[in-house]
Amino acid sequence: MIARIYKPAKNAMQSGTAKTRHWVLDFEPSEPRRVEPLMGWTSSGDTRAQVRLKFDTKEEAVAYCEARGIAYQVIEPKPATRRTIAYADNFAAGRRSPWTH
Repeated sequence: MIARIYKPAKNAMQSGTAKTRHWVLDFEPSEPRRVEPLMGWTSSGDTRAQVRLKFDTKEEAVAYCEARGIAYQVIEPKPATRRTIAYADNFAAGRRSPWTH
């Protein structure tokens, strides 16, 4: 079973960077989920899928896996490509295209 070490992405419903500062270690599922016939709930016999560990740094997560002999895969985060735009830029004199209604 392989563990994934990654930094979670920002939620689309939030503007800040809460819950994205820690590195997360979780396990890939070893068996597929199945639908329980009576109630229709989704279940699995894989108990490692419930485990999610948080670390302050990537090196701590890697050291944890190496100390316990867990195979791991590190997924590096992609840099955020955000540009800051102010409302006043709509009326700037050096705007490329003139502002019209």
